[in-house]
Amino acid sequence: MLLGIILFEARSAMAYALPPLQWLRAFEAAARSSSFSAAAAELNLTPAAVSHQVRSLEQHLRFQLFKRLPRGLQLTDVGRAYLPSVARTFDELTVSTAGLFGRSQHTHVSVRASLLFATTWIAPLLPKFYAKFPHIKIRLLAAVWADTSTSVDVDVRFGDGHWSEFEVRPLWRETSVLVARKDEAIAGDCDRERLLSLLKGGVVQIMGCEDRWTKILRKHDLSEAALRVNTMTDNSLIALELTAAGFGPCIVQQSYTMHYLKERHLHVPLAEGISINESHFILTVRSAERTAPEAVIFRDWLIAELKDVQDGRGSPA
Repeated sequence: MLLGIILFEARSAMAYALPPLQWLRAFEAAARSSSFSAAAAELNLTPAAVSHQVRSLEQHLRFQLFKRLPRGLQLTDVGRAYLPSVARTFDELTVSTAGLFGRSQHTHVSVRASLLFATTWIAPLLPKFYAKFPHIKIRLLAAVWADTSTSVDVDVRFGDGHWSEFEVRPLWRETSVLVARKDEAIAGDCDRERLLSLLKGGVVQIMGCEDRWTKILRKHDLSEAALRVNTMTDNSLIALELTAAGFGPCIVQQSYTMHYLKERHLHVPLAEGISINESHFILTVRSAERTAPEAVIFRDWLIAELKDVQDGRGSPA
């Protein structure tokens, strides 16, 4: 009985120690925008009300969270340390509410990815997403390069991961592989001999990825003079189609090959792939406006689904 009273009182004390939700919301909005005025516009309050709520929070915590500057706000060290947990709590609460209860009408999320990634990975998985989140409709846009001219909610990009204006999450690390037609005559018992045999007929080159051919040549101590390019393209999908049409082998990311290895009579003739520095990342906007919860739901769902596929627990088909 005494232990129960102590635990009840401890929980009550902990609950009492938490500041009011509206104070935390004011702090989080002001921290994102570095402005009481911008936070006030977002929260439909006056700047004075936001300032008062933040001041009340500081008094409650007994720590200063902002430095008040002539033009805007600057987080103190304590405020900077406190912000991630507060922001994460609101994100989780918003996403959980939207995911469980949805909204009264359908919400659209615009998703951009390369044509091959959208075709190979996102499109086959969408039925599973709609079954779980019927109130969220996806607008799937295709891009050849990392086009930033059109704003989207979720952006899947291939690169080094350095996009400071976005919230960036890794999807996976992978290698590139050489892909050739199954009926193409290949001589040799080792990768170097088989590569030399393939190079005689010429290759398909993807513009912007020339370093991958350089890497594979150097890996097998071959001169760049051995490389003869039959045709060039700026798209991995077209490169695979050209290889299937008989224009020679190409080098693409391993994740792009699944459909073509099954359906287009292509294969990976070399035992080892080529390591690359770039990989796939999924981006959501980072701005004064909070990321739409539906965009976060789709991002987190896609990351989990692709991990299951990689781990052998699922399939994109």
